[in-house]
Amino acid sequence: MDDHATRLAAALPGVLRTDLTTRTAYTSDASLYRRLPAAVAEPRDAGDLAAVLALAADEGLPVTPRGGGTSIAGNAIGTGIVVDVSRHLDAVRSVDPDARTAVVRPGAVLDDLRAAAGRHGLTFGPDPSSHSRCTLGGMIGNNACGSHSVAWGVTAANVESVRLMLADGRELHARRGTSGDPRVDAELTRLRDAHLGPLRTELGRFSRQVAGYGLHHLLPENGFDVAKALVGAEGTLGFVTEATVRLVAAPKARALAVLGFPDVFAAAAFAPAAVRAGALTVEGMASDLLTALRNQPGRSGAGADLPPGGGWLYCEAGGDTPAAAREAAEEIAERVRAEASGMTAVVVDDPARMRALWWIREAGAGIVTRLPDGGEAWPGWEDSAVPPDRLADYLRDLYGLMREHRLRGVPYGHFGEGCLHLRLDFPLTDAPGVARYRAFMEAAADVVAAHGGTVSGEHGDGRARSELLPTMYSPELLKAFAAFKHLFDPDDRFNPGVITAPEPLDAGLRPGPGRDALPIAPVHALTRDGGSFAAAVHRCVGVGACRDLRAGAMCPSFKATRDEVHSTRGRARVLAELLRGETLPDGWRSDEAKDALDLCLSCKACATDCPVNVDMATYKAEFLHRHYAGRVRPLAHYSMGWLPVWARVATAVPGAGALLARRPVAAVAKRLAGVEPRREMIRFAPRTFRSWFRGRPAAETGRPVVLWPDTFTDHIEPGVGRAAVEVLEALGHRVLVPPGRVCCGLTWHSTGQLGMTRRVLRRTLDVLAPALDAGLPIVGLEPSCTVMLRDEARELLPDDPRAALLGGLVTTLAEVVADHDGPWPFTELDASAVAQVHCHQEAKGTYAPDLAVLERLGVRPDVVGSGCCGLAGNFGFEPGHWDVSQACADRELYPKVRAAADGALILADGFSCRTQIAQGTPRRALHLAEVLRGALPDR
Repeated sequence: MDDHATRLAAALPGVLRTDLTTRTAYTSDASLYRRLPAAVAEPRDAGDLAAVLALAADEGLPVTPRGGGTSIAGNAIGTGIVVDVSRHLDAVRSVDPDARTAVVRPGAVLDDLRAAAGRHGLTFGPDPSSHSRCTLGGMIGNNACGSHSVAWGVTAANVESVRLMLADGRELHARRGTSGDPRVDAELTRLRDAHLGPLRTELGRFSRQVAGYGLHHLLPENGFDVAKALVGAEGTLGFVTEATVRLVAAPKARALAVLGFPDVFAAAAFAPAAVRAGALTVEGMASDLLTALRNQPGRSGAGADLPPGGGWLYCEAGGDTPAAAREAAEEIAERVRAEASGMTAVVVDDPARMRALWWIREAGAGIVTRLPDGGEAWPGWEDSAVPPDRLADYLRDLYGLMREHRLRGVPYGHFGEGCLHLRLDFPLTDAPGVARYRAFMEAAADVVAAHGGTVSGEHGDGRARSELLPTMYSPELLKAFAAFKHLFDPDDRFNPGVITAPEPLDAGLRPGPGRDALPIAPVHALTRDGGSFAAAVHRCVGVGACRDLRAGAMCPSFKATRDEVHSTRGRARVLAELLRGETLPDGWRSDEAKDALDLCLSCKACATDCPVNVDMATYKAEFLHRHYAGRVRPLAHYSMGWLPVWARVATAVPGAGALLARRPVAAVAKRLAGVEPRREMIRFAPRTFRSWFRGRPAAETGRPVVLWPDTFTDHIEPGVGRAAVEVLEALGHRVLVPPGRVCCGLTWHSTGQLGMTRRVLRRTLDVLAPALDAGLPIVGLEPSCTVMLRDEARELLPDDPRAALLGGLVTTLAEVVADHDGPWPFTELDASAVAQVHCHQEAKGTYAPDLAVLERLGVRPDVVGSGCCGLAGNFGFEPGHWDVSQACADRELYPKVRAAADGALILADGFSCRTQIAQGTPRRALHLAEVLRGALPDR
C-alpha cells in the first residue's frame, strides 16, 4: 500500500477505502476511460464530506463526486479520492405535493424519487434510460435529460435550489437570485457583465446544448439563477449535498404511438412534427438497433410490435383515462401522418406491451455496445445534439463522415430535441487506432458545429469532449468558463481535467493499448466472444444495470451489500485490471480479484439481464480454475465441489446418512468440510433413486424418455425422482435411466475445477451414447443441471459434437407436460402457491411451460421476482457467505413463504431453493413433479 493509501485509511476509517480491490473496481464508469483512484470515500453525512475534503487538501489529492457511476463521458473517475454518495447519502428527504417540490440527497436514485412523488400523482420530468440506478447528484452534474425532457425540460429546468460544499468545507445555498453568499454573488455578477455578449449569443440556443457551464442562467433576463448555472458542472465546482427539485403532474394514463418511417433520416426529419403534435416523448432509433437486439440469445423475436419501417419514433401521450391517452396517441400519429405520407404506426395502451417496446429503446445504451456482427462499439461521439430541425441533415453528414473514416455504429436518441446517441467501432487497441479515434472526434466536432450543434447533449463533456469545446465556443466564452471554475474552486480540487484545462481526449483509454496484456486460452469456448476471455470481460461497458436495487434478478450480491465491488460491473472492472497487469500485477494469483469474485453467487442473472450479457459465473469459474492451479483449495471446494462423489459414498455405506444427521457428528463433519457452521447438514437418503428404480417393474410400453438422475435427486431427495417417473408414465412415457454413472459436473464447474468438469462430461457422453444416437429426450429435474447439459457442455467441449447433440435433446419436466397432447391425467388442485424460479432457469431457460402447467392444474402461483434464493449451490454453504445468502432470501422469498396461507403450495424445482426454504422458514417446498403426482387421481 502506498503512502497516500496508508495515511488515508488511518485518517477516516469506515469512510475511506484504500484496498486495491475497491480502488480497481472504481477505475472506470460507463466511459472509455480508466483512472486508478487513491481511495474511495463512502460518506454518511455532510460532516464526513467535509472531513474528506479537508483530508484531500492535506494530501494534495483531487476529489471526484460519483453517484451511480453511469457517466459515459468519464466524469465520475479520478486519480484522487472518488466520493461515492450512492451507498449512504441516498435519501429522498421530503416531498411537498402542494409546492410540487422534493428535497433530495445527492445519492438518491431517480426511481426512488419518482416512487415517492408518484404517491402524490407527481413525477420528476427528466428520466434518463438509467433511471433505475442513476442518482440525482449525477443528473445535476450532467444536466441529464431523458426521453420526457422534450415535454418537461432538462434537469436544469427542474432544479429550484442546490446546496454546494466548497473545498474549504463552506456550504452555499444557491437558488434563483443568489448563491447564498453576497461575496460570491458580486463576483458572479462581475463575471456575467464582463461576458454578456457570448453568454447571450452562444449559450442557451436550444434545449440540449449542455456543453460547458450554463452561464446564461446568470443573465438578468433569466433571473440570475445560480442553482441552474451550477447544474451541468460535472462535479468540477464543489460537492452537491442537497437539492430541491421541481416535480410535474404525471399523466394518470399513458399510451404509446410508435411511428415507422423508411429510414432513420426520415424519422429524424419528422421528429419536430411529433413535438408540435404534443408528444411527451419523441424517441428515435434505426433498424440497426433492432438487428443488434435480435442477435442476442433468446431475443430473436424482439420488436414484433413495431410497425414496418427502417426507422422509428416513440411518441408517448398522456390522459386522465386510458381511452383519453389512446385517443391522444392516435391523434399524434394522424397529425404526423398528415405531413409524412407513407408513415406506418402502431398505437399501444397495454402496459405490458408498452414496457416491452420501451425496453428496446432503454436498453440501447447496452445493446449497441455490440454491433450486429458481434464487433465492439464504443462511446466518445455518443452524445452530440443539434437544433431538431437540423437533425436529419446532420445525420446524413455524420453517416458520410463515418464512411470516410471506415466506422460503423447504431444511432438512436432523443430525436425530438435533436440529440443523437451513437457508438462506433473505434479500433482502440493500438496506437494507430487511437489516432483514428482522435481524428474522427475532431472531424465530428467540426460537423456538429457547422450545424449549430453541441458536442454534448446530456452526458456532459467529461474526458471525452472537454477538449473539443473550442470547436463550438469562442475564446471569450472559454475564458468565462475558466473564471467561473476559479471562483468556486480556485485550487482545482474538484474533478480536474474536465470542462476547463481539459485532459487529452485520447489519454488513459480503458480499451486502449495494453488492454489484453495477460494472455489466456480459456477453457470455455466463449463462442460469442470469439474465444477471447478479454473480449468477454470487456462486454461490460459500465451502464450499471446490475445496480438496480428495486427490481430484477441481477445482481443479488450487490442488492444485499450495495457495494460496487460486489456488483457485476465492479467485478468486471477488477478482472479488466487483472488482464491489463498494471494495477494488479499478480495475474491469476491476484487475491484482489478473488475477493471481488467471492460473493458472486454464480446465479447467471447477468448473462441475460445485463444488456450486453456479461456472464460473470463463467468468468468466475475461469478465474478460480487458474487461481488455484497447482495450489491447495478451500475445504469447501473439496467437499461441496466433489459432492457427487461424497454423496455416492454416504449412500453406499449403510447407516452413514443417519450418522451424519446427528448434530454432534454433523458439526464435526461441517468443520472438516469447511462448511458454514450455521448451515444445517445435508441429509442423504437411506435409499437412492437409482436403487428404487432398479427394484420396480420396468414399463413395457410407451414413448421412451431418459430421466436424468442428478446427484440431488438420486442421493438426497429421491422422492422427486419417484414422482417424476409416475408422472411421466401417466403421460404415456416409458422411463429409462442411464445405465452407468452420469453427472453434469455442476459442482466442479461452480468451484472452478474445470479440468474435472470436462472429464465428467466426457464420461457422461460416453454413457449416454445409445440415447444420443436414438435421439431420445433427456428429461432434467434439477434446473442447474439442465442448464449445464443444455448450454455449458457445448461451451466446455466445443469439439465434441455429442455435447451439442445432448444440448438439443435435454428438456424439462414442465416442457414435457406442457407439450403433452394426449389425455390429461391430472385432476384440478384449486390452490394458491408461492413459486421460486431457479436462477439458472430464469437466466438461461424459461418458466413459461411451468406456468402453463400450473394454470391447467388450477394452481395460482405468486412468482418470486427477486431472482436467486441465496443458497446458490455451494455458495451458501461456504464460510463468509451466510449474511449475503440470507439477505438474498430476505428480499422477497422468505417474506412471501412466511406469509403464505397454510394450504398454499410452496414451489421450487431447485434443490438449493428447497433447501434454503426449509432452513429459513417453517415450510417445505415441492418440486413440480411432486405437485403433478399429487394431482393424479389415485393420490
